[in-house]
Amino acid sequence: MDTLPTIDAERTSLDTHVDLCAQRYQNLDERMGTFESKIDNLTKKVESLHADLWKVLIGSAGTVIASVITVAGVIITHIK
Repeated sequence: MDTLPTIDAERTSLDTHVDLCAQRYQNLDERMGTFESKIDNLTKKVESLHADLWKVLIGSAGTVIASVITVAGVIITHIK
């Protein structure tokens, strides 16, 4: 209900309306800046996790390939 007197004051005074709009836009700009900063941080984290995931996948694939080669070598040397 506190906004009703403000709305009435805005309707009767263009200067009041302009000042209040300026405050609103400043608040929106600050909030958008905070939002953009959080999105940038989130993007950086996702990119970092993506790079780490590739490292894990390549390491895991290398381990599996080495294991298969080792098992194949053991099987071949024990076949007589």
